[in-house]
Amino acid sequence: MTCPVNHTVELNPVLLPLDWLLGTWESDEPGEGCFPTIQPFRYTEILHFSHVGQPVINFTFSAFQAETKKPLHRECGFIRMQPGTNRVAFIIAQNSGLVEIEEGELTDKQLDLQTSSLARISFAKEPHVQQIHRVFQLRADGKLEQTVSMATNNQPLMQHLHITYRRSS
Repeated sequence: MTCPVNHTVELNPVLLPLDWLLGTWESDEPGEGCFPTIQPFRYTEILHFSHVGQPVINFTFSAFQAETKKPLHRECGFIRMQPGTNRVAFIIAQNSGLVEIEEGELTDKQLDLQTSSLARISFAKEPHVQQIHRVFQLRADGKLEQTVSMATNNQPLMQHLHITYRRSS
């Protein structure tokens, strides 16, 4: 069964401060990833933010190895805003078996989020992620920039990913 999606439905007013995120974004050039426990790598990514009129934005993030285009990391979930505030929450499920809630604030065209809750499958490989700090920034040139910092059970919080996107739709 296929459920039709109404693309003409209006954005829920609670989400108007986040309307700049909506659409599909593709990495402008490969992003860079590093962490002490892995080899540095380059990746491309496609982000898709959509809505169906509810007070929630749906999203999918799909990352690929830059040279081979091999699928890497996937995240999907929802973004909610606390009505009447600048408080934002991301609810995220990752293909690695990690599920998290990141909460933070929207300031102008920047989202600054920190892990507030984290769960993982029982057989997730070590080292275990303990904290994520994510910043999205819509730059003056219209590009979207994302920086992700990460802490594991054996490494302190440090930058893990950095990438810039251009809107493709």
